[in-house]
Amino acid sequence: MRQNSIPVAERVAQRTLAGRESSYAEEVRRLLDAALAVMLRCGTTSSPRVADIVAEAGLSNEAFYRHFASKSDLVTALLEDGADRLRNYLAHQMDKERTPQAQVRRWVQGVLSQAEPGIAETTLAVLWNGGSVGIEQASGRHFASAPLAGLLHEPLAALGSSKVELHARLAAHATLGMLADHLWQRTQPSRREVDEIIAFCLAPVTSSSA
Repeated sequence: MRQNSIPVAERVAQRTLAGRESSYAEEVRRLLDAALAVMLRCGTTSSPRVADIVAEAGLSNEAFYRHFASKSDLVTALLEDGADRLRNYLAHQMDKERTPQAQVRRWVQGVLSQAEPGIAETTLAVLWNGGSVGIEQASGRHFASAPLAGLLHEPLAALGSSKVELHARLAAHATLGMLADHLWQRTQPSRREVDEIIAFCLAPVTSSSA
């Protein structure tokens, strides 16, 4: 009879962790959602305590510190979660288009739509809390530049860009920079501004093909 190469202690531990994985993921989701709700209520005038977040989630301090070493760790996770959600949203919007030009347009429109009321207040609240606890990526103007720029690689390459990564980074910095200005000023970009940003993002490839 062949012996299992994994020691009994490790096998038992693996079974235990597998059983807890689902409940732990649910705890993390509840903490993230609770943090968003509390931060949105506090806005950019006050910073919620860990106790406030735990109470909103209906969990214990033990549950919080099981997953996060500090409030700054939680805010970092919120920033990453927001970046993932925005990237997935933009990818979905771009998939609706057949031409690379239209995909770039959708990307720009999707990014700048984050300045709309409701979405903007949530983003501002998280960024403000990130800055208040000294998170470097939150003290900058936007936390999702690299993953969002990656979405532009394929359409820009299809359009004939000879420097895809550079052109995508420039487009992301310009678009996210405008978004940040509108977020902090609590305004929304005009249609003309959106069109100008789209033209800017397409300029390297349109000028080279002219």
